[in-house]
Amino acid sequence: MKKTLALLLILFVFVQCKSVQSPTKDNFAIVIHGGAGTILKKNMSPELEAEYKAKLEEAVKVGYAVLKNGGSSIEAVEKTINVMENSPLFNAGKGAVFTNQGKNELDASIMDGKTLKAGAIAGVTTVKNPISLARAVMEKSEHVLLAREGAEYFAKENGLEIVNPAYFYTENRYQSLLKAQEKEKIELDHSGSTSFYDPYIKDNKFGTVGCVALDKNGNLAAGTSTGGMTNKKWSRVGDTPIIGAGTYANNNTCGVSSTGWGEFFIRNVVAYDISALMEYKGLSLDNAAKEVIQKKLSKLGGNGGIVAMDKDGNITMEFNTAGMYRASIDTKGKLKIAIYDKE
Repeated sequence: MKKTLALLLILFVFVQCKSVQSPTKDNFAIVIHGGAGTILKKNMSPELEAEYKAKLEEAVKVGYAVLKNGGSSIEAVEKTINVMENSPLFNAGKGAVFTNQGKNELDASIMDGKTLKAGAIAGVTTVKNPISLARAVMEKSEHVLLAREGAEYFAKENGLEIVNPAYFYTENRYQSLLKAQEKEKIELDHSGSTSFYDPYIKDNKFGTVGCVALDKNGNLAAGTSTGGMTNKKWSRVGDTPIIGAGTYANNNTCGVSSTGWGEFFIRNVVAYDISALMEYKGLSLDNAAKEVIQKKLSKLGGNGGIVAMDKDGNITMEFNTAGMYRASIDTKGKLKIAIYDKE
C-alpha cells in the first residue's frame, strides 16, 4: 500500500512539473519589419502590395519554422532576415539604396538576449548577407562592430558569400538616387545650401529590415539590416549597426529592432530605452514602446518605428509614420501581416 501511494505521489509530482514546464517549452514567437515611412495605400498597386505581403509571410514563416523545430532565436533571426536581404523589395542586401557616390553600403547588427553578446558591421559593399556577417562578428571575434574593408576581410576569412558590388544594383533604387541628386542640385542653385532637415530625406530610407524572436528555451534575439539612406554622404552610418539604438535584446526585458530616421534613433538610444523603461520603471512592453516612439522620438522630430517582443512572447509593432511593413506569428501560432497604419 505504501509503495502504491509513493508511486502515485511521484506520478502526481511528475505530472505537475510537466504542466508547469510545457507552456514555457512551447512559448515561441517571431515578429519582423520591412521598414517604416510614408507608405500609403493610394501609392501602392494591388500587385505590389501582394508582392510585399507574400515576401513578409515567407520571411516570418522561415523564422517560425526554425523556432518550431527547436532552433535558437539567433538562427531564426538570421534566416528570416536573409530572406528579406535576398529580395529587391527591401532596403537591405539586394534592394539596398545608393549612396551619393553611386555605391551600396550595407549595415547590420544582431544581439543575443541570453548572453548580451552582439555583433555588427557597417559600410560593407561585397557581402551578400550582412546579417550573417554580423552574427559571425558576434560569435567568431572578440569585437562588436567592424566596418568597411576590415569587415569585408573578416567576412572572407570566415567563408561568408562574397559578391560583385553589381549584385546590389536595382534600377528603381538607382532612379531614386538620381531624383534625390536632382532635388539637391535644384536646392543648391536656388539657395546655395541644402536643408539638413529635408523632408525628402525622411521619405527615402524606409525598407530597413529587422526581426525579433523568442525560442523554446526562453531566449530572445534581435537583428536589423539596411542599406541606409538614399544619397547618403561621407560614409554615413545610421542606427542599424549601433547596439542599443537600432538593435537590442535582453532576456530580462525584451528584444527590439528599429527602422526610421537613424540619427534620431541614435540620439534617443531607442531600442535600449524601451528595455530600460521596462527594467527600471516596470512598464509593459507596449507602454514602453509608445512612450519612446510616440512621445520621445516624435518630440524631437524623429520618425520611424520598432518591432519588439518581451520575455513572455508579447509582441508590439509601434510606429509614428503612415505605414510599416510588418508581420508576426505569436505564441498561439496566429499569423499577422500588415503594411498601413490602423491595420
